[in-house]
Amino acid sequence: MKKRVAVASAVMLSAACIIPLAGCSQKQETVVLRVANWEEYIDLGGWDEDELIDIGDGIIGVNSMVDDFTEWFNSNPEFGFDVKVEYSTFGTNEDLYNRLSLGDVYDLVCPSDYMIMKLLAEDAVEPYSDRFLDGTDNYYTAGVSPYIDGVFKENGWYKYAACYMWGTTGLVYNPEKINGIEDVSSWDILVNKDYKRQVTVKDNVRDAYFAALGIINGEKLMSGGLDRGELSRIMNDTDGQAVAKAQDVLKAIKENVYSFETDAGKSDMVTGKVIANYQWSGDAVFIMDEAEDDANSTELWYSVPAECANLWFDGWVKLKKGIDGDERRNTAAEAFVNFLSRPENAVRNMYYIGYTSAIAGELVFDYMEWNYGAEDGQDSVDYDVSYFFGGENVLSAPTENFGFDNGAINRGRQLFAQYPPENVIDRSVVMLDFGDRLGDINRMWINVRCLDLLDISPVVVGVVAGIAALSVAGILLYVFRYRLFINYKPKKGYEKLQNK
Repeated sequence: MKKRVAVASAVMLSAACIIPLAGCSQKQETVVLRVANWEEYIDLGGWDEDELIDIGDGIIGVNSMVDDFTEWFNSNPEFGFDVKVEYSTFGTNEDLYNRLSLGDVYDLVCPSDYMIMKLLAEDAVEPYSDRFLDGTDNYYTAGVSPYIDGVFKENGWYKYAACYMWGTTGLVYNPEKINGIEDVSSWDILVNKDYKRQVTVKDNVRDAYFAALGIINGEKLMSGGLDRGELSRIMNDTDGQAVAKAQDVLKAIKENVYSFETDAGKSDMVTGKVIANYQWSGDAVFIMDEAEDDANSTELWYSVPAECANLWFDGWVKLKKGIDGDERRNTAAEAFVNFLSRPENAVRNMYYIGYTSAIAGELVFDYMEWNYGAEDGQDSVDYDVSYFFGGENVLSAPTENFGFDNGAINRGRQLFAQYPPENVIDRSVVMLDFGDRLGDINRMWINVRCLDLLDISPVVVGVVAGIAALSVAGILLYVFRYRLFINYKPKKGYEKLQNK
């Protein structure tokens, strides 16, 4: 696995990949498909020859995934029209939402779970067609993990979103620098004074709030016996008392951590500036890869806190305002999703960005084995990923790449980050949309990240007010200095003008 910033594969694909528009024998004018995706979240191609993935017929990215899709689509006469992709990127879900609010129009976008919920609540999403959901030649419906499929059906997203990537949040850490494994097994590390200015945390309200709730409810979460519904209620609590407690905890986190960060945590971990980083699983894979390739060749690990983990999903949704009833545009959007869902394309994207595709199947399992399988004679453990792939899919993986607690795997290297074991899934929940509580939570976050007047002592307020008053007085004295301290008479010319 290797997150890169350069570009993707080609292999001419058969027409069976997607159900085309029926009855079209002549090409019509080109349809522009407007796609918005996360930055660095698709194979951009440009692989070196030695990056060939030696599974199946061999997989390598020569051109960008978008160019390969365009070439395949336009070479298929059964679609009846050509497509041109306008591919845009965004940095956060809020960035995407703000663009949509300001009038930008896209046909296909890839937001995270909670933003999908928000767009659904606003009736902004175009459902997938029956031919996409029921088509026997559809790579997405045929290849999506049964686990992912179940989550999307359970949350009511199935007809509106096609999962692209998924994962957990947790802690990347340097095992040589921590005091004990228990420290990276809990969200408490964010307020642990033993690690003052040595840990970074995500600079967004949702991830930070989730960690705060993990700290606040730590004892209850660790008591055991909580089902998935109870876990979800605890970790999605947004009532006034929970928000107030979270604000206090987040202020304590702010005082203890090295920084709130958006992207700098990756380089800070690789260079050793910090020893732990609250991170998304895909970026954790990238960090571990980069640290190994670095001149110092540092071995970093990934841990999912024992209290509870956040399960996140990014999915492709079609927007009503973009599709606007245009059947050709709708067909092109669904073809794009289906093209990305071909097993070889799922592998390309995973290799390129380090995140985990929602697509399962034999070729994807082979890729996982190609990356992480134990060598002959190597001490190994049976790593069960049947929940994701279905059936009985167990990988023989090196024992040295995992950390065990009473026989359960709770931390590890890249494989653990990409495909967490079922015991981690069982203590993980989806963080829901804040809904009408968003305003209060955003105000809380402003108080944490910016200046909260309630935290300023009366003495400081008095001093600042006094300085301000003296400054104003000084300015007034300077402006009126002639009138106040000098026998001031206006010039004659001025006097004449006044008397006119």
